[in-house]
Order: sequence, then structure tokens, then C-alpha cells
Amino acid sequence: MAARLRRLCRWVGLALVLGAGYALWGCVTGLWLPCPFHALTGLECPGCGVTRMCMALLRRDLSAAWAANPGLLALLPAILLLSAVRAVRYVRTGAPASRGEQAAAWVLSAVLVGYGVLRNLM
Repeated sequence: MAARLRRLCRWVGLALVLGAGYALWGCVTGLWLPCPFHALTGLECPGCGVTRMCMALLRRDLSAAWAANPGLLALLPAILLLSAVRAVRYVRTGAPASRGEQAAAWVLSAVLVGYGVLRNLM
């Protein structure tokens, strides 16, 4: 159990360090990664606006976060809850995701893809 907790903490820590580094880089240079899907098609993918949304959340500006990507912001509590449940299960048992967790992940993914389609039709 302790080894799984350390492994999870390393991965979460790495993600946080990379995210903080990207935010710092963008704030200092003004250079942000463009969306390749948008660059190729001119359409917005379900993730377009994630960087702006995250930066707005860091400033505690919910209206700007909503304007950047309302679909993902609305799903964020469910994604965080599912991630926390999965992390606890992994640390405690090392077991793979339950069928319910897998189903929830697929539903969240389908909703996000549906949002991506709808945002380009509106």
C-alpha cells in the first residue's frame, strides 16, 4: 500500500510540476501551445480553452473559466470525484477500475465529445 501511495504521489507531483511550469512559462513569455485540432480544422475541440480555463481558475475567476470552456468546467467536479475514487481504490487495493468507474469514465468522455460537437454547431 505504501509503495502504491508513493507511486501515485510521484505521478501527481510530476503533473503538478509540469502544469506549474507551463503556467509560469506562458505567463512570462506569453507563448501558449496552440490546439492542433483547431489549427488543422478551424473547429474547436472539446479541450479548446482548457489553458485559459485553468489560468482563470488559478485567479479564482469563475466567469472567465466558464467563458473559456463551459463544458469541461461543468464536468470538472465529476472528473475530480471519479479520479479521487480511483486513486483511493488504487492505493488501498491496487485493483483495476471497477465496472462502475469504467462506465462513469466512458459516460464523461461521451458527454465531453458531445459537447465538442455541439459547441461547433452553435
